[in-house]
Amino acid sequence: MSSRRERERGREREEEEEDDPSRYPKYMSITGEPLQLDLDKSFLGKCRHIDEFESLNQLGEGTYGVVRRARDRKITNRTDKHAIVALKQVRIFDEDRNNGIPITALREIFLLRDLKHRNVVRVLDVAVGDELHDVYMVMEYAEQDLANLLDYARVNYSQSEVKCLAKQLFEGLEYLHDRNVIHRDIKASNLLLTAKGILKIADFGLAREYSERPLTPSVVTVWYRSPELLLGASRYTEAVDIWAAGMVIGEIIKQTPLCPGENEIDQLNKIAQLLGVPNDRIWPKIHTMPSYHQLKYRIQNPQRQNQLEILFLGVTSSATVNLINSCLTYDPEKRITARQCLSHEYFREAPAPKETSMMPTFPESRNSGNNNGGADGANDTIAVHGKRAGGYDGAGGSGNGGYVFDFDGQFGGMPQKKRHRHG
Repeated sequence: MSSRRERERGREREEEEEDDPSRYPKYMSITGEPLQLDLDKSFLGKCRHIDEFESLNQLGEGTYGVVRRARDRKITNRTDKHAIVALKQVRIFDEDRNNGIPITALREIFLLRDLKHRNVVRVLDVAVGDELHDVYMVMEYAEQDLANLLDYARVNYSQSEVKCLAKQLFEGLEYLHDRNVIHRDIKASNLLLTAKGILKIADFGLAREYSERPLTPSVVTVWYRSPELLLGASRYTEAVDIWAAGMVIGEIIKQTPLCPGENEIDQLNKIAQLLGVPNDRIWPKIHTMPSYHQLKYRIQNPQRQNQLEILFLGVTSSATVNLINSCLTYDPEKRITARQCLSHEYFREAPAPKETSMMPTFPESRNSGNNNGGADGANDTIAVHGKRAGGYDGAGGSGNGGYVFDFDGQFGGMPQKKRHRHG
């Protein structure tokens, strides 16, 4: 009896040892081999540790990450342009913590590491914390984003200033498109502005290198989504970025979105009311769009003719209207390219685009007030206003990946009325 009890106790001890996680290596390869990882060496690789950055305040939050303003502790010269950076923490949802870094973050890192243009935001480094899921993109910092200058500061740009912004936007897009990169989420909140007047295209979480394979049409926030995407096209080109750019330029001039649809159907209606109803004369391949058969049921009380000239009458020149109209051409194959935009009459007529160094700048709203690294401090006036720029994001929208600012009534000493957006 005693020997049987001893055998049973032995089995119990073996079972307890098997259940003890300390018996197993913390990290194993896909073949089950133990990996001895020193987090200070093997895990970090060429990445920096997050402790090398001092978190200052939260700038924004999107579907795929939180963005914080931070100081690089290694840079002692505070006038260095990279002393202040933007840390974009890669958001990993609880159910995905065992699956590694999200493909959206990897795509953004791999794309941006090879892109070097003054109008494209740069990834300076990658930083990690003590856990495998604690990953940050260290990005160059920009003081403002266009959405909040329009929404909260209510900035009214002059014609030469609009041209400066439009020129930089098309130069950035030309660079991307020459490298077969489609951004797929051009919108006001993804266009950052530095204190030196430089526009930066940001948030590449939805970006793709162009290929012949099908792509999801549920990209680009709905206010800036092109007709081919709204009609379900899965094969499309960089022309989707040009449509969105045309919407952005119109928004800067009018200080309000051109087509603020509540959803895809409402967006189609608003486009038709602005540009007229599309047909096979102006868009021969419209019949090939997956949702074309539903088009006649979706559009209600549309205008039969283009209303852009009426919309911009007395506000800007005919060349401006022509450029926007060329960007907002229904047929993506006839839509103007970024390079053609830069040689358009719009940029040759007076007034000339303002020099970036002469662009107006605006206060950052007490960024130095709170260094505790949290967005809840009483002195931290950088506020997150939730989703912006395009209201309804659809299935594939990236939310607000740009920087969100609350100017707290600091423009000219007068409180600024915030324009709330749908969504």
